[in-house]
Amino acid sequence: QAHLVESGGGLVQAGGSLRLSCALSGRTLSSFALGWFRQPPGKEREFVAAIDWSGKTTHYTDSVKGRFTISSDNGKKTVYLHMNSLKPEDTAVYYCAANTLGRGWPYEYDYWGQGTQVTVSS
Repeated sequence: QAHLVESGGGLVQAGGSLRLSCALSGRTLSSFALGWFRQPPGKEREFVAAIDWSGKTTHYTDSVKGRFTISSDNGKKTVYLHMNSLKPEDTAVYYCAANTLGRGWPYEYDYWGQGTQVTVSS
């Protein structure tokens, strides 16, 4: 079992930065692979970034490469998404997800947070 709670969303101007956090409860962080997804207004949810069970391998969608960084803190059982050089098209509800399946990384997940809104103004 895993329970995920996101925080850190908000309103920011284009070019600004935000850091999203996802706090996990349940098993130890090393049991999970973790990911961030987002759902822009009127669109389907899309993959953003992922970090594997070791915490050493990451994967990003092309549109955020060089701007976003995913990281994890095993001691705090928290995964972060550091977002820099934000653009209006980054506006979305951002979701944290956990993969306890041991397969399907970086795109398959079985636990999801409730989401946090990120709005980037132009």
